[in-house]
Amino acid sequence: MGANVSSSSLYDANGAGHSIKPRLGDIPESCVALVLMQLDPPEICKLARLNRAFRDASSADFIWESKLPSNYMYLVEKVFDEKSMAGLGKKELYGRLCKPQSFDGGTKELWLDKSTGGLCVSISAKALSITGIDDRRYWNHISTEESRFQSVAYLQQIWWLEVDGEFEFQFPTGTYSLFFRLQLGRSSKRLGRRVCCTEHIHGWDARPVRFELTTSSGQHSACHCFMNNVGNWVLYYVGDFVVEQPSESTKIGFSLTQIDCTHTKGGLCVDGVFICPSGVCSES
Repeated sequence: MGANVSSSSLYDANGAGHSIKPRLGDIPESCVALVLMQLDPPEICKLARLNRAFRDASSADFIWESKLPSNYMYLVEKVFDEKSMAGLGKKELYGRLCKPQSFDGGTKELWLDKSTGGLCVSISAKALSITGIDDRRYWNHISTEESRFQSVAYLQQIWWLEVDGEFEFQFPTGTYSLFFRLQLGRSSKRLGRRVCCTEHIHGWDARPVRFELTTSSGQHSACHCFMNNVGNWVLYYVGDFVVEQPSESTKIGFSLTQIDCTHTKGGLCVDGVFICPSGVCSES
Protein backbone atom coordinates (compact mmCIF):
# COMPACT_ATOMS: atom_id res chain seq x y z
CA MET A 1 0.00 0.00 0.00
CA GLY A 2 2.83 2.37 0.87
CA ALA A 3 4.39 1.73 -2.51
CA ASN A 4 1.12 2.56 -4.29
CA VAL A 5 0.75 5.83 -2.38
CA SER A 6 4.33 6.76 -3.17
CA SER A 7 3.81 6.01 -6.83
CA SER A 8 0.50 7.89 -7.13
CA SER A 9 2.01 10.96 -5.54
CA LEU A 10 4.11 11.43 -8.66
CA TYR A 11 1.02 12.61 -10.61
CA ASP A 12 -1.34 15.54 -10.23
CA ALA A 13 -5.17 15.51 -10.74
CA ASN A 14 -4.78 15.69 -14.52
CA GLY A 15 -2.37 12.80 -14.60
CA ALA A 16 0.62 14.98 -15.41
CA GLY A 17 3.87 13.69 -13.97
CA HIS A 18 6.01 15.79 -11.67
CA SER A 19 8.87 15.09 -9.30
CA ILE A 20 8.50 15.33 -5.54
CA LYS A 21 12.25 15.05 -4.94
CA PRO A 22 13.60 17.95 -2.85
CA ARG A 23 15.72 20.48 -4.72
CA LEU A 24 18.94 22.09 -3.54
CA GLY A 25 17.02 25.29 -2.87
CA ASP A 26 14.65 23.47 -0.52
CA ILE A 27 17.36 22.82 2.08
CA PRO A 28 16.67 25.02 5.14
CA GLU A 29 19.05 27.96 5.42
CA SER A 30 20.03 26.93 8.95
CA CYS A 31 21.15 23.51 7.68
CA VAL A 32 23.11 25.09 4.85
CA ALA A 33 24.87 27.37 7.34
CA LEU A 34 25.92 24.40 9.48
CA VAL A 35 27.43 22.74 6.42
CA LEU A 36 29.23 25.91 5.32
CA MET A 37 30.78 26.35 8.75
CA GLN A 38 32.80 23.17 8.14
CA LEU A 39 34.37 24.55 4.97
CA ASP A 40 37.27 26.90 4.22
CA PRO A 41 36.45 30.54 3.32
CA PRO A 42 37.16 30.13 -0.44
CA GLU A 43 34.82 27.12 -0.55
CA ILE A 44 32.11 29.06 1.28
CA CYS A 45 32.34 31.88 -1.26
CA LYS A 46 32.09 29.45 -4.18
CA LEU A 47 28.99 27.71 -2.78
CA ALA A 48 27.37 31.09 -2.09
CA ARG A 49 26.91 31.41 -5.85
CA LEU A 50 24.71 28.30 -6.08
CA ASN A 51 21.39 29.85 -5.11
CA ARG A 52 19.71 32.30 -2.76
CA ALA A 53 19.62 29.93 0.22
CA PHE A 54 23.37 29.35 0.03
CA ARG A 55 24.03 33.06 -0.56
CA ASP A 56 22.00 34.13 2.47
CA ALA A 57 23.40 31.39 4.68
CA SER A 58 26.98 32.26 3.72
CA SER A 59 26.61 35.66 5.39
CA ALA A 60 25.76 34.29 8.85
CA ASP A 61 27.91 35.87 11.55
CA PHE A 62 28.48 32.59 13.41
CA ILE A 63 30.09 31.07 10.28
CA TRP A 64 32.64 33.85 9.86
CA GLU A 65 33.30 34.27 13.56
CA SER A 66 34.51 30.65 13.52
CA LYS A 67 36.98 31.57 10.74
CA LEU A 68 38.36 34.66 12.47
CA PRO A 69 41.29 34.31 14.91
CA SER A 70 40.17 33.83 18.50
CA ASN A 71 41.62 37.23 19.46
CA TYR A 72 40.37 39.06 16.37
CA MET A 73 39.15 42.01 18.45
CA TYR A 74 42.78 42.73 19.36
CA LEU A 75 43.59 42.92 15.62
CA VAL A 76 40.57 45.12 14.99
CA GLU A 77 41.62 47.58 17.70
CA LYS A 78 45.16 47.58 16.31
CA VAL A 79 44.30 48.64 12.76
CA PHE A 80 40.74 50.03 12.61
CA ASP A 81 39.02 52.99 14.20
CA GLU A 82 35.68 52.48 15.95
CA LYS A 83 33.72 54.53 13.42
CA SER A 84 34.79 52.42 10.43
CA MET A 85 33.64 49.25 12.20
CA ALA A 86 30.10 50.41 12.95
CA GLY A 87 27.50 47.91 11.69
CA LEU A 88 30.09 45.67 10.09
CA GLY A 89 29.15 41.97 9.90
CA LYS A 90 31.67 39.21 10.58
CA LYS A 91 31.91 38.32 6.87
CA GLU A 92 32.77 41.91 5.97
CA LEU A 93 35.24 42.04 8.85
CA TYR A 94 36.96 38.87 7.61
CA GLY A 95 37.19 40.39 4.14
CA ARG A 96 38.77 43.57 5.44
CA LEU A 97 41.30 41.72 7.56
CA CYS A 98 42.34 39.67 4.53
CA LYS A 99 43.59 42.92 2.97
CA PRO A 100 46.93 44.28 4.30
CA GLN A 101 46.29 46.82 7.08
CA SER A 102 49.12 49.13 8.15
CA PHE A 103 49.88 50.16 11.74
CA ASP A 104 52.68 51.64 13.85
CA GLY A 105 53.04 54.64 11.58
CA GLY A 106 52.96 52.58 8.40
CA THR A 107 56.09 50.58 9.30
CA LYS A 108 54.15 47.33 9.78
CA GLU A 109 51.25 45.53 8.11
CA LEU A 110 49.02 42.64 9.11
CA TRP A 111 46.52 40.54 7.20
CA LEU A 112 44.77 37.18 7.35
CA ASP A 113 45.57 34.39 4.93
CA LYS A 114 42.41 34.11 2.80
CA SER A 115 42.26 30.32 2.88
CA THR A 116 43.10 29.58 6.52
CA GLY A 117 42.45 32.80 8.45
CA GLY A 118 46.02 32.61 9.78
CA LEU A 119 47.68 35.87 10.81
CA CYS A 120 50.55 37.25 8.71
CA VAL A 121 52.71 40.26 9.61
CA SER A 122 55.26 42.22 7.61
CA ILE A 123 57.76 44.60 9.24
CA SER A 124 59.50 47.33 7.22
CA ALA A 125 63.27 47.86 7.17
CA LYS A 126 62.53 51.30 8.69
CA ALA A 127 61.29 49.54 11.84
CA LEU A 128 64.60 47.67 12.23
CA SER A 129 67.85 48.69 13.90
CA ILE A 130 70.57 48.63 11.22
CA THR A 131 74.20 49.37 12.02
CA GLY A 132 75.36 52.45 10.09
CA ILE A 133 71.94 53.15 8.56
CA ASP A 134 72.32 56.94 8.99
CA ASP A 135 75.69 57.04 7.22
CA ARG A 136 75.12 57.42 3.50
CA ARG A 137 78.57 56.03 2.77
CA TYR A 138 77.10 52.66 3.74
CA TRP A 139 73.32 52.65 3.46
CA ASN A 140 70.53 54.38 1.55
CA HIS A 141 66.75 54.10 1.67
CA ILE A 142 65.62 53.69 -1.94
CA SER A 143 62.13 53.78 -3.40
CA THR A 144 60.79 50.69 -5.14
CA GLU A 145 57.45 49.21 -6.17
CA GLU A 146 58.79 45.78 -5.23
CA SER A 147 58.25 46.43 -1.52
CA ARG A 148 54.84 46.63 0.13
CA PHE A 149 56.32 49.61 2.05
CA GLN A 150 57.51 51.28 -1.17
CA SER A 151 61.11 51.54 0.04
CA VAL A 152 64.01 49.29 1.09
CA ALA A 153 67.37 49.76 2.79
CA TYR A 154 70.23 49.35 0.32
CA LEU A 155 73.75 48.46 1.48
CA GLN A 156 76.57 49.77 -0.70
CA GLN A 157 79.49 48.58 1.39
CA ILE A 158 80.23 47.86 5.06
CA TRP A 159 82.57 45.82 7.24
CA TRP A 160 80.19 45.06 10.11
CA LEU A 161 76.67 44.02 9.08
CA GLU A 162 74.05 43.85 11.82
CA VAL A 163 70.28 44.12 11.41
CA ASP A 164 68.20 43.69 14.57
CA GLY A 165 64.52 43.96 15.37
CA GLU A 166 61.95 43.42 18.10
CA PHE A 167 58.23 42.90 17.81
CA GLU A 168 55.67 42.45 20.57
CA PHE A 169 52.19 41.24 19.64
CA GLN A 170 49.25 39.09 20.70
CA PHE A 171 49.45 36.28 18.15
CA PRO A 172 46.61 33.75 17.82
CA THR A 173 47.49 30.25 18.99
CA GLY A 174 49.73 28.37 16.58
CA THR A 175 53.21 27.85 15.17
CA TYR A 176 54.75 30.72 13.21
CA SER A 177 57.73 31.05 10.87
CA LEU A 178 59.90 34.15 10.57
CA PHE A 179 61.80 35.22 7.45
CA PHE A 180 64.01 38.08 6.30
CA ARG A 181 63.08 39.35 2.82
CA LEU A 182 66.34 40.19 1.05
CA GLN A 183 67.76 40.69 -2.41
CA LEU A 184 71.30 40.81 -3.75
CA GLY A 185 71.37 43.64 -6.27
CA ARG A 186 69.42 46.84 -6.79
CA SER A 187 66.45 46.42 -9.13
CA SER A 188 64.78 49.14 -11.19
CA LYS A 189 62.79 49.55 -14.39
CA ARG A 190 64.30 50.58 -17.70
CA LEU A 191 62.09 51.01 -20.76
CA GLY A 192 59.34 49.18 -18.92
CA ARG A 193 61.53 46.16 -18.12
CA ARG A 194 62.93 45.07 -14.77
CA VAL A 195 66.71 45.28 -14.56
CA CYS A 196 69.05 44.60 -11.64
CA CYS A 197 72.25 46.52 -10.91
CA THR A 198 74.90 44.18 -9.49
CA GLU A 199 77.94 46.49 -9.30
CA HIS A 200 78.06 46.64 -5.48
CA ILE A 201 77.51 42.90 -4.82
CA HIS A 202 80.56 41.45 -3.09
CA GLY A 203 81.72 39.63 0.02
CA TRP A 204 78.82 37.20 0.46
CA ASP A 205 80.78 34.14 -0.65
CA ALA A 206 83.45 34.57 2.04
CA ARG A 207 81.30 33.87 5.11
CA PRO A 208 77.67 32.86 5.66
CA VAL A 209 75.10 35.20 7.18
CA ARG A 210 73.81 34.27 10.64
CA PHE A 211 70.05 34.50 11.33
CA GLU A 212 68.72 34.31 14.88
CA LEU A 213 65.31 34.33 16.62
CA THR A 214 64.40 34.51 20.33
CA THR A 215 61.10 34.90 22.16
CA SER A 216 60.03 36.12 25.59
CA SER A 217 58.93 32.55 26.39
CA GLY A 218 62.49 31.24 26.01
CA GLN A 219 62.31 29.86 22.49
CA HIS A 220 65.45 30.17 20.37
CA SER A 221 66.47 29.38 16.82
CA ALA A 222 69.61 30.14 14.79
CA CYS A 223 70.96 29.20 11.37
CA HIS A 224 73.66 30.14 8.86
CA CYS A 225 73.19 30.70 5.15
CA PHE A 226 75.33 31.73 2.19
CA MET A 227 73.51 34.30 0.07
CA ASN A 228 74.09 33.69 -3.64
CA ASN A 229 70.74 34.30 -5.34
CA VAL A 230 71.38 37.49 -7.34
CA GLY A 231 68.58 39.71 -8.62
CA ASN A 232 65.66 37.97 -6.88
CA TRP A 233 63.78 38.65 -3.68
CA VAL A 234 64.23 35.72 -1.33
CA LEU A 235 62.55 34.85 1.97
CA TYR A 236 65.43 33.63 4.14
CA TYR A 237 64.07 31.35 6.84
CA VAL A 238 65.14 32.25 10.39
CA GLY A 239 63.11 29.87 12.56
CA ASP A 240 59.76 28.94 14.11
CA PHE A 241 58.11 29.93 17.37
CA VAL A 242 55.00 28.60 19.10
CA VAL A 243 52.21 30.67 20.66
CA GLU A 244 49.98 28.99 23.24
CA GLN A 245 48.38 32.00 24.98
CA PRO A 246 46.63 34.28 22.46
CA SER A 247 45.53 36.68 25.20
CA GLU A 248 49.16 37.39 26.15
CA SER A 249 51.77 39.33 24.19
CA THR A 250 54.71 37.46 22.72
CA LYS A 251 57.92 39.45 22.36
CA ILE A 252 60.15 38.38 19.48
CA GLY A 253 63.75 39.35 18.85
CA PHE A 254 65.41 38.63 15.50
CA SER A 255 68.67 39.46 13.78
CA LEU A 256 70.76 39.16 10.64
CA THR A 257 74.53 39.44 11.12
CA GLN A 258 77.76 39.04 9.22
CA ILE A 259 80.41 40.56 11.47
CA ASP A 260 83.59 39.05 10.09
CA CYS A 261 85.67 42.21 9.57
CA THR A 262 88.29 40.55 7.37
CA HIS A 263 86.33 41.64 4.30
CA THR A 264 83.65 44.10 3.22
CA LYS A 265 80.26 43.17 1.79
CA GLY A 266 77.73 45.13 -0.22
CA GLY A 267 74.97 45.21 -2.80
CA LEU A 268 72.24 44.00 -0.41
CA CYS A 269 68.62 45.20 -0.30
CA VAL A 270 66.77 44.71 3.00
CA ASP A 271 63.00 44.90 2.61
CA GLY A 272 62.13 43.72 6.13
CA VAL A 273 60.80 40.77 8.08
CA PHE A 274 57.85 38.50 7.28
CA ILE A 275 55.98 36.39 9.87
CA CYS A 276 53.31 33.84 8.94
CA PRO A 277 51.75 30.61 10.22
CA SER A 278 54.10 27.67 9.65
CA GLY A 279 53.33 26.13 6.26
CA VAL A 280 51.63 29.30 4.95
CA CYS A 281 54.05 31.42 2.97
CA SER A 282 51.80 34.05 1.31
CA GLU A 283 52.86 37.70 1.12
CA SER A 284 49.73 38.92 -0.60
